[in-house]
Amino acid sequence: MEHERIVILAHEEFPDRAKTALGVMRYGTQEVLSVLDRDHAGERVHDHVPDIADAPIVSSFEEAAEAADGDVDALYIGIAPIGGGFEDSWRDDVIAAIEAGCDIVSGLHYFLSEDEDFVTLAAEHDVRLWDVREPHEDLTVAGGNSADVDADVVLTVGTDCSVGKMTASLEIVEAAKERGIDAAFIPTGQTGIMIEGWGNPIDRVISDFTAGAVEEMILEVGDDYDLLVVEGQGSIVHPAYSAVTCGILHGAMADGLVLCHEEGREVVHGYESFELPSLPSYIDLYESLADPVHEASIVAGALNTRGISDDDDAAEAVDAYAEMIGVPGADPVRDGAEAIVDGIVAGLDSGGETR
Repeated sequence: MEHERIVILAHEEFPDRAKTALGVMRYGTQEVLSVLDRDHAGERVHDHVPDIADAPIVSSFEEAAEAADGDVDALYIGIAPIGGGFEDSWRDDVIAAIEAGCDIVSGLHYFLSEDEDFVTLAAEHDVRLWDVREPHEDLTVAGGNSADVDADVVLTVGTDCSVGKMTASLEIVEAAKERGIDAAFIPTGQTGIMIEGWGNPIDRVISDFTAGAVEEMILEVGDDYDLLVVEGQGSIVHPAYSAVTCGILHGAMADGLVLCHEEGREVVHGYESFELPSLPSYIDLYESLADPVHEASIVAGALNTRGISDDDDAAEAVDAYAEMIGVPGADPVRDGAEAIVDGIVAGLDSGGETR
């Protein structure tokens, strides 16, 4: 996927509800030619998000293709509405992209490869419809073998969904590499898969196969690296997503856990009648749940401080968070993840390497 020239669809959702688009733009190797958003057409990415590569925002794929002289490789669906449905207002852009010879990459629960109109058109123009949330057919139950690989395994876990687990994971990998640690990212969600070009979409896997899908990825690359950072999903206290969190925790058989939280979050996102437990209680929850399968400790914390504008206030929040959970912490976007890697290295060394 390196050097792939892409257009990202994010109609009416950029940037605040375009997590997939932002993830690809921040961490992917693709060249983003433009973003589709009718609400902000005529503006630029840097008008909204200054710390990623800039690109024009346009109203349609035809406009994007014209600006690129037709040299576009793929259209990425960069948003994922609740429920993962396909908005009919996107159809013209997808059709135009297929007719222009572009692959379509989608992280929706709605599979474009099951839409007869898209399938017929894609066959006519010899393009790929890649539904990254479609699991492959050979998944099975875990064998309890993830602990057998040579690499140490770290898993990001959350106090809630949408607190920055994927971002923290990718930043940890980058900081580890800068320290000379041969590290790799294990993607478990649609955005991570789009960024890396491989992975298992855990939220679409049959529940019995969740741990096995994680184990499969770890066994595939675990002897090739010193450190694997597994992207967590959901939260162990989430009223809807706790099952996938537990499956990843047990399938990864991680040696260390990084607790991710968003500053100021007090209730479950989208389920506001459910209050979040106290931060220290998450340590007991995750460690006690991991222990019967493979002992793992919280070794560092990642705090998302996007809601704080002042850098000094954000630094104070990070310090308070680290003190509260008793391990090194950082906002990996604002500060980098060096302090988190410090915690990982110290935590794995003090606990004794298990692999």
